[in-house]
Amino acid sequence: MAETNGNGQYTADNIQVLKGLEAVRKRPAMYIGDIGVGGLHHLIWELVDNSVDEAMGGHCDQVDVCLNTDGTVTVTDNGRGIPVDEHPTEKRSALEVVMTVLHAGGKFDKENYAVSGGLHGVGVSVVNGLSTWCIVEVNTKGHIYTQRYECGIPVTELETLGTTEKTGTKVTFLPDASIFETVEFKKDIVANRLRELAFLNRGLTIVMKDERDNSEEIHCYEGGIKAFVSYLDEGRTPVHEPVHFESQRDGIVAEVAFEYNDSYQQNIQSYVNTIHTVDGGTHETGFRTALTRTLNVYGTKYNLFKNEKFTLSGEDTREGLTAIISVKVPEPQFEGQTKSKLGNSEVRGVVESLVGEKLSEYFEENPATIKKVLQKAIDAARAREAARKARELVRRKGVLEGGGLPGKLLDCSSNNIEETEVFLVEGDSAGGSAAQGRDRQYQAILPLWGKLLNVEKTRLDRVLNNEKLQPVILGLGAGVGEDFDVAKLRYGKVIIMADADVDGSHIRSLLLTFFFRYMRPMIREGRVYIAQPPLYLLKKGRQERYAFDDAERESILAEFGDDGKGVMVQRYKGLGEMNPEQLWETTLNPEKRTMLFVTEKDTLDAEHAFSMFMGDEVAPRRKYVEEHALEAMIDI
Repeated sequence: MAETNGNGQYTADNIQVLKGLEAVRKRPAMYIGDIGVGGLHHLIWELVDNSVDEAMGGHCDQVDVCLNTDGTVTVTDNGRGIPVDEHPTEKRSALEVVMTVLHAGGKFDKENYAVSGGLHGVGVSVVNGLSTWCIVEVNTKGHIYTQRYECGIPVTELETLGTTEKTGTKVTFLPDASIFETVEFKKDIVANRLRELAFLNRGLTIVMKDERDNSEEIHCYEGGIKAFVSYLDEGRTPVHEPVHFESQRDGIVAEVAFEYNDSYQQNIQSYVNTIHTVDGGTHETGFRTALTRTLNVYGTKYNLFKNEKFTLSGEDTREGLTAIISVKVPEPQFEGQTKSKLGNSEVRGVVESLVGEKLSEYFEENPATIKKVLQKAIDAARAREAARKARELVRRKGVLEGGGLPGKLLDCSSNNIEETEVFLVEGDSAGGSAAQGRDRQYQAILPLWGKLLNVEKTRLDRVLNNEKLQPVILGLGAGVGEDFDVAKLRYGKVIIMADADVDGSHIRSLLLTFFFRYMRPMIREGRVYIAQPPLYLLKKGRQERYAFDDAERESILAEFGDDGKGVMVQRYKGLGEMNPEQLWETTLNPEKRTMLFVTEKDTLDAEHAFSMFMGDEVAPRRKYVEEHALEAMIDI
């Protein structure tokens, strides 16, 4: 409700007008999504997207991103450079207008940018407005120009530094710590996005430097999105060589690359003007429709359905499919500033038509490939029918509807999902200690036993019939796969608690793979955690300390003094070695415990990691382990 003036009246005096970039600083989430890690890195994306737009226009072939030691980021390109001449109506340099005025930029001029990811014209000005300071250097017309801003406001005039034969733009900014929850940039988040952009822009060189650890990565892929598909499928066995085609109609360019592999998961990633549309949209719908229709046409043509009482569904045709859909659209209509879904209705028809034509051409020329793909889809349809029957069976048992509880589950008293948590505990012994040590009011315990199923290598019908996974599905009470409903979860936190050894690590990986493939909304909503039990107990006299890794053990030994003399060091081989009081003190007690928060920080990174670690191909996994052997933990 609006505030009133001193007389209790609501008048024009109560209407607040936010000028310039003041609105951005007042309501930053409206422009960058949030003020956490995602929003912080969005600042880099806005600048890089501008440089990539130059590349798409044929004006730039290299982009450099540097994470500097002082917390700043520098983004440089060799494009044309932001214009510095006087703006005809604003009566100040075009550079200053672009840096300080929302919705000001060359992206609205289709003579300069036929297609653009930075449609809204707010990118660089938002970065400027949310930075403590920002310095821009422009190489254009034979000179180097620069201007400095603080909190979005120019603090210097446009200055000339000297002459140059180069062209391009260089922006260095320091994010405002008073606005963001964190101002520490994550190397892997930046590297993943830059790699993605290099795949999407064939031949563009993107260099990432991290001055904090003196590292450098150079990404350039002549194979473009075809190479992208191979990268995503690194841990899987392909059914055929990657297929790639590109075409244009009505000013819309559609580029598609795909291959089928031996897995049972689908991985479709779509882009508009290099912007990752994580929620899909009309371009993705057009691709899916064309694929399903074309495969059904060829299945009938080759008489492969004669013994079947079904036609292929979309789900059947996408099993084991990895695909990249990249479209260039002159006037894209996104849902929201963060551009997660494409809304242009005309794009669906164009993509559907182009994909249908190109797929038909490819399959006509490659009959052996279409028969392999169709056989895989037919097998998927048969498995879908088996899964339907399995669903009916387990639904009657109450597994999908949450009726009843698994026999080994030790439930809690509270029904308040905001406070309840369930521990999925490795082994009966540890489960017994956890059951005695827990707080029965809000902590539930579900012991796991035996070898869990690797769902990366199997279909849903086997998942539904698996006696090791059924108690997890039943205990959580929210269903599985397409039936999963995160709103029906019985517990607010789902905590994986396994031993800190190789077997425990394997169990964590298998459970995370299961959640990622069949209960992904639970990860997206931040419901999944990994407990961190200690590795050591150190005693000296009456002093007792717990250490969670070797480094902490050495630190505690140093604190005890005398080179660790007289200190008893016990290494826990498993959770079962801790008594209930110790387990509560170290792992269960919310006031003292340490847990890892599982997030789907990057869909592509997660897809690649799960396929590599849990797939059949050994070579990529071995290579990764060798390169990261010294790291304490592999974060998937």
